[in-house]
Amino acid sequence: MDSIFHEKQPSGNMDDSGFFSIQVISNALRVWGLELILFNSREYQSLMINPINEKAFICNYKEHWFTIRKLGQQWFNLNSLLTGPELISDTYLALFLAQLQQEGYSIFVIQGNLPECEAEQILGIMRVQQQQRPRLIGEDEAQTSSGRQEMDVEDEEADLRRAIQLSMQGVPFQSFRLI
Repeated sequence: MDSIFHEKQPSGNMDDSGFFSIQVISNALRVWGLELILFNSREYQSLMINPINEKAFICNYKEHWFTIRKLGQQWFNLNSLLTGPELISDTYLALFLAQLQQEGYSIFVIQGNLPECEAEQILGIMRVQQQQRPRLIGEDEAQTSSGRQEMDVEDEEADLRRAIQLSMQGVPFQSFRLI
């Protein structure tokens, strides 16, 4: 009976939308030997570390988490609300983090050795240049919807086929050019 009661109670660690608490994320990262440190904490600020010397940041605002990650020698904003990864220059990184803090984001530095990934390996030997800056997904849909009002039915069907085809291919580096 007690277990049924606990199953019915909402958890503070995760909700129905898939939001995880900082405690859950911190414990999950600890399994990989990684630690979270609050970016604006006295402890971290006293170290006077230049953000470009870090490997990754996790940002949270109103139950939305996203990562800013260094892959190779380049920084990427991996916010799922964008149409794709956004390249961030070393110069812009500190400004971007300051802007996020001004907007009310909690920012955490991930410290430790991040696991290797294919993107890290590729970008370790070559750099990319962003051809088109990603937009917020809502902005993209609004522009698509207003443009479709002017299209005829055949154009809409062709656009839909193209969107389905693109969604099946994935998007990892479509908006980037290797240099």
